[in-house]
Amino acid sequence: MQSEQSPTTTATEQKSIFRVENTDYYYGSFKAVRGVNLEIPVNKITAFIGPSGCGKSTVLRCFNRLNDLIAGAHIDGRITFHGQDIYSKAVDPTELRRRVGMVFQKPNPFPKSIYDNIAFGARINGYQGDMDELVERSLRGAALWDEVKDKLKESGLSISGGQQQRLCIARAIAIAPEVILMDEPCSALDPISTLKIEELMHQLKENYTIIIVTHNMQQATRVSDRTAFYNAEATDSGSKVGYLVEYDVTENIFKNPQNEATRDYVSGRFG
Repeated sequence: MQSEQSPTTTATEQKSIFRVENTDYYYGSFKAVRGVNLEIPVNKITAFIGPSGCGKSTVLRCFNRLNDLIAGAHIDGRITFHGQDIYSKAVDPTELRRRVGMVFQKPNPFPKSIYDNIAFGARINGYQGDMDELVERSLRGAALWDEVKDKLKESGLSISGGQQQRLCIARAIAIAPEVILMDEPCSALDPISTLKIEELMHQLKENYTIIIVTHNMQQATRVSDRTAFYNAEATDSGSKVGYLVEYDVTENIFKNPQNEATRDYVSGRFG
């Protein structure tokens, strides 16, 4: 039987871009997630699934150190990006966040024009190229150009929710990241918009590594190459601590899980 957390490997598996080693996640003295070990393969989509409160989003935000913005948040353990410890004092969190972009649960365009939503990040990062070309390329990369090319001066808040989420994806890729983190990016969208985002994700993984948190198990099966199942258990203090139960190629997680809790979750017995 496969040991807990140990992913199945194949001869064709690509190299890892992130490696998480024996990592615990804290908010102050509260341990939110314990003992995570996993590797994120490059140019693949990795899904994090599990019930509410199991730490999926906490782990996700550690990859670009967004949890640093929460007072008292810290980790014990090691997370490497291309082999470098991202929590080293030598790492600039701002530069890390340029290389590891983020798309949030609810679309959050800036209160600016569609054009300026894309151009803003490039400008503050000192982009010296053709801005018109960058805006068009980013919107095309998010499968949005044809829908907004005649509306570039209009507010990013004036388009539909699904279009706003793709605008946020375009904004993320405009600064040329290597990784895109997505925290339930379709939870506020209708089914048609969700399908467009999922189709876009398949296109994006040709150039980017994607990690997505989703409560939608059907979505995980449709879009991801690998899936990590997290769960939570009660502590003596009455709180809950999340932990990684099983991590494997997505087909194995949903069709042949090695852990009984994984089997119960993906079959809908709890969560």
